[in-house]
Amino acid sequence: MRTSLLGFLTGTAVLALVASQAQAADLPSRYSPAPAYGAMPAFTWTGFYAGVNIGYGWSTGTSRYYDPAFGYAGGGKSGGFVGGAQAGYNYQFGMFVLGAEADLQYAAVGNKGASYGRIYYPGNSDGFFGTIRARAGVAFDRALIYGTGGFAYGDIGGNNAYDPLLGYRREDSTNGGWTVGAGVEYAVTDNITAKVEGLYVNLDTRSNYVGSAYEAVRRDTEFGVVRAGVNYKFN
Repeated sequence: MRTSLLGFLTGTAVLALVASQAQAADLPSRYSPAPAYGAMPAFTWTGFYAGVNIGYGWSTGTSRYYDPAFGYAGGGKSGGFVGGAQAGYNYQFGMFVLGAEADLQYAAVGNKGASYGRIYYPGNSDGFFGTIRARAGVAFDRALIYGTGGFAYGDIGGNNAYDPLLGYRREDSTNGGWTVGAGVEYAVTDNITAKVEGLYVNLDTRSNYVGSAYEAVRRDTEFGVVRAGVNYKFN
């Protein structure tokens, strides 16, 4: 009798345990599924871009030439507004960025006149210049430090002065030369970048006289530029 009662109680306990396990398996889980994270794409400088810039330029050349009436004469140094647009392409591999850029600028940086002896005759400073440059730099995520250099061309004016013997002297031809510089650019968003850049530009020019005589004297027109710009980067 005692043995039968013990067996009955043991069987009942086993059946209760199995039933509770089965019931627990049917209940919803207390744990949420693991969230799925999408990896954020790394920023890249690779792609085409275009933008605008403004800045300041200053003439560094003395613009000396030979005047048949007064001997050697030259224009004074001057500076003024620079502004324009640029476009280019970058390619990034690892931390390094290679690219090419072209720009076209309005520039009021020419020598504003010419001195003949002790007399100064004012002139015009309006002109333009453009560059076609290679760029090479190192990227630190969204920051890019780069150097740049290449071909430059333009006519920055500034030599339209009055010669008391020969009449008006003018400089109205487009000339070629070279440029070198450096800059820092930062990606504010995936599509908008801002930069600060400095350039040195050297153009070979000739002075032309209009009046009773003509003379062409080769010389250098040199000027520096510091400018800030904004680019839109195409995806």
